[in-house]
Amino acid sequence: MFVSGFSFIRNAEKLDYPVREAIRSVLPLVDEMVVAVGESNDNTRDWVFSLGDKIKIVDTKWDDSLRSGGRALAEETNKALSAVNPKSDWCIYIQADECLHQNDYEAIRASMSLYSDDPEVEGLLFNYLHFYGSYDYVGDSRSWYRKEVRIVKPHPQLKSYKDAQGFRKSDKKLKVKAIDATIYHYGWVRHPKFQMAKQLEAHKLWHSDREIAQKFDPERDFDYSQIDSIDHFDGEHPEAIQNRIANMNWKFERDPKIKRFGLKKRFLYLWEKLTGIRIGEYKNYILLKS
Repeated sequence: MFVSGFSFIRNAEKLDYPVREAIRSVLPLVDEMVVAVGESNDNTRDWVFSLGDKIKIVDTKWDDSLRSGGRALAEETNKALSAVNPKSDWCIYIQADECLHQNDYEAIRASMSLYSDDPEVEGLLFNYLHFYGSYDYVGDSRSWYRKEVRIVKPHPQLKSYKDAQGFRKSDKKLKVKAIDATIYHYGWVRHPKFQMAKQLEAHKLWHSDREIAQKFDPERDFDYSQIDSIDHFDGEHPEAIQNRIANMNWKFERDPKIKRFGLKKRFLYLWEKLTGIRIGEYKNYILLKS
């Protein structure tokens, strides 16, 4: 079984993306790691290149005119996906602020092996933890998606969908199996200064410069206190990101009892906590029965 990894990134140093940690967390599972590295004005390309012999860099130039729904992110994902080895049986996708946990490797390998020859299974579905403010808290409201497809079987018609959150084949949702593995998402954990810079750059993929100027002040640090709901995280982070956690150089604390909900969202939040059911949950996949 040949497995490819793929990802994309630009300006990782400038925006403090944990791209090296993300890639390292995937390397033990793959035979090659394809990274679309966009034109950057920092050391991003050197960072990626330094990660070993499995790395295959695809140099790209982002189309910054694509300011509708984050489409540029999907385009860069597709550039990496199109460069994977043609003999790949599976492709593991990781974004530059995500990590896999080493304790999940066995389950991931077992699932790829189990469904490799099953033509009905087109992808594998992961659970998600979204860290916020620091490595001690996770977002637990409806603002965060709970599951997403991160392993796919390559196909000529397979494309990244909308803002690169998931995939579709011939514009149809993938048929997937849920697996007992989790993506650790760290997109909202960085120094408030870097988080503001990241927000400014990210919103350029959705909005005009005028709209961004109205919403953000680049001279100010990002205000993490605006979150609607968080919970304590008491688990173990992936080994790949442990050094980054040890070097954390800012403080964020918040009482998880504080909730910023209207009446409707508060009811939906409590219902989900009681039942595990998210009413109206968006799913860009078709979950196959076990």
